[in-house]
Amino acid sequence: MPELKLARLPDRTPVKLAITVTPDLHQMLQEYATLYAEAYGREEPIAELIPAMLANFLDGDRGFARSRNRS
Repeated sequence: MPELKLARLPDRTPVKLAITVTPDLHQMLQEYATLYAEAYGREEPIAELIPAMLANFLDGDRGFARSRNRS
């Protein structure tokens, strides 16, 4: 087997999740989507923004990062 500089790509199969949110959270998400569109000149559906928001939150959680590094 040839040795390549690029490692094997990780599994990128999307996983679909269904969630229920409170009316207040839904309103905040709609407001965020509006601000996002104003900031970047492009409307994105809330369902497209949520995964990026969650990833950003998890990436910034130091306690979570420390826990993952111990594994």
